[in-house]
Amino acid sequence: MSTEAPATMEIETVPSEPKLESNPLPPKPKFEPLKAHEMSDGRVQFRKVSVPPHRYSPLKKYWMDIYTPVYEQMKIDIRMNLKARKVELKTRQDTPDISNLQKCADFVQAFMLGFDVPDAIALLRLDELYVESFEIKDVKTLRGEHLSRAIGRLSGKGGKTKFAIENATKTRIVIADTKIHMLGSFANIKIARDSLCSLILGSPAGKVYSKLRQVSARLAERF
Repeated sequence: MSTEAPATMEIETVPSEPKLESNPLPPKPKFEPLKAHEMSDGRVQFRKVSVPPHRYSPLKKYWMDIYTPVYEQMKIDIRMNLKARKVELKTRQDTPDISNLQKCADFVQAFMLGFDVPDAIALLRLDELYVESFEIKDVKTLRGEHLSRAIGRLSGKGGKTKFAIENATKTRIVIADTKIHMLGSFANIKIARDSLCSLILGSPAGKVYSKLRQVSARLAERF
């Protein structure tokens, strides 16, 4: 019998590679949203709105109604510069959104065009509203009596035609001499403008009313 030791299996252990961590990246940084004054590198932004002479008295009368939503809700500084005859607006440290400045400028501009404060204030609340203006001469060149009659057709007896167009199209219309200003959404302003243009071109009010009824019925179905 052989006295040799039985052959043994040698096991070589190789040091295992260190396991990669499941999340080696540092945690994602959390940045606070930039404030309005930080977005513009700390620069204060301004807007100036001219005040026409015939709007001084209404501006003085409704100043607090204009000042309160602009200063307290939109966080925009507002003042009347009597020397330059302009309403001046500027951003503050606590202005939540830089777009508030332009909204407030549009609101003040709408008031200067002749819109009432409760109507113009909708520009601060809703994003899809805007003001569009045009003149009667842009549609048709009229002079003297013809121009006066066209303005009369637009307003109607006691403003009846203007109110009918406003209510049917959910817009607000200001007729200031030969200039016409409309406040509303894009689609509604288009319908109101088409009706006003038809009246300027000589269509009788009854025809415009019937067309408005059809269009407003279509609008009601859409929504």
